[in-house]
Amino acid sequence: MGAALRRIQLGSALSAFGLGFTVPYLYVYVAQVRDLGAGTAGVVLAVFAMAALAVLPFTGRAIDRRGPLPVLIVAALAAAVGACALGFSNGVTSAVLSAAVLGAGTAVMQPALATMLVWCSSAATRTRAFAMQFFLQNLGLGIGGLVGGQLVDVNRPSSFTLLFLIEAGMFLVLGAVAATVRMPRAPSLPHTVPADGTAPKAGLRVLLSHRAMVQLCVLGFVIFFACYGQFESGLAAYGTEAAGIDPSTLGIALAANTAVIVVAQFVVLRLVERRSRSRVIAWVGVIWAFAWIVAGYAGLGHGSQTMATAAMISTYALFGLGEAMLSPTVAPLVADLAPEAMVGQYNSAFALVKQLALAVGPAVGGPMGASLHGPYIVTFVLFSLGITVLALKLGRQLTPVQDRPSLAAVPSRVVAVSLPESEPVVAPAGVHLDTAVQGETALR
Repeated sequence: MGAALRRIQLGSALSAFGLGFTVPYLYVYVAQVRDLGAGTAGVVLAVFAMAALAVLPFTGRAIDRRGPLPVLIVAALAAAVGACALGFSNGVTSAVLSAAVLGAGTAVMQPALATMLVWCSSAATRTRAFAMQFFLQNLGLGIGGLVGGQLVDVNRPSSFTLLFLIEAGMFLVLGAVAATVRMPRAPSLPHTVPADGTAPKAGLRVLLSHRAMVQLCVLGFVIFFACYGQFESGLAAYGTEAAGIDPSTLGIALAANTAVIVVAQFVVLRLVERRSRSRVIAWVGVIWAFAWIVAGYAGLGHGSQTMATAAMISTYALFGLGEAMLSPTVAPLVADLAPEAMVGQYNSAFALVKQLALAVGPAVGGPMGASLHGPYIVTFVLFSLGITVLALKLGRQLTPVQDRPSLAAVPSRVVAVSLPESEPVVAPAGVHLDTAVQGETALR
């Protein structure tokens, strides 16, 4: 990695480390430590998520117009203010407003960091750059959660204030590190500038006309709904109600999930980076379907308590394996589909889809996991198999290089090798593709 990319990855890891200090304990902090009640804690968590939905539609255009660096610095400062304010909040209004600022800041950081990774990587190195970011973020979250757990004491509100101040400090470190990054110029593609000299087309209409991107967003929604949206809601409720596992075991299961990601990430990367992205994603659907079947055994198999506990931990571990396969495929694919003038908007649109799935997932999965045990498992086995179907359909919309970047003969800083179908594609100068890819480009 170049110096700029190393600093971006460092800042991203440190911010995840800060988030790990507070995310697992936010509900307990608001409901019990500040004695604001479960209802207020639910509102705070909802506002934290809804703030992301409010700001992400505007984030992409700001990134494309101003560049990702200033947007990231502003977002980091806002998140630091929100975290610091939440640490001192002892009333409903202050807690809700602080959560809104914190949620908005952390949400904007995601597409800004993703766009910076795109600008600082090439088509040949982008897969590994995103895999490294996912690895470091999970490592940071895990270590932050473990350290934070040793510091908190529900009888001492000051211990939680310390956690939020550490989180705010990590966001400030991210902003400071980002400010030292010398960003390269955004990739310039000749075909993004029309022959008449007018500004290239951009905006929501262009994105919605790009069939491959729309299909990827639908696929992304199902992925986040069927996995991430269930971790701390439906699957946790199902594990405690149907499988009868101890709530403390959920912490072990989440640790197993993180451990699999950290241990397996680069082993998986070697196996998938030269394979078809769409087929790798399709295999994730199969693995997750099996994970849900294992969860079904835990709650419905009438086995011993030890077997049920082992099955639930295995379920979380299998999800981690799928996540490790997705990190070098989905996020780089968003970047490779994006026209040069819309990298930020494409990343923000995908981040918005993720937030929608994370908002809908608990609302649907929570009640089902707590009471409708059989239908819950069947539903999410089908959703997982739906990932496989959607991934294979998406593969038919991608060019060979988009689906398998290793086909590119020469590394390139090109962000996109195709534009939405409404725009013609001309191969950028200096990019040499093999005969099969040239033929595909010419046909499109």
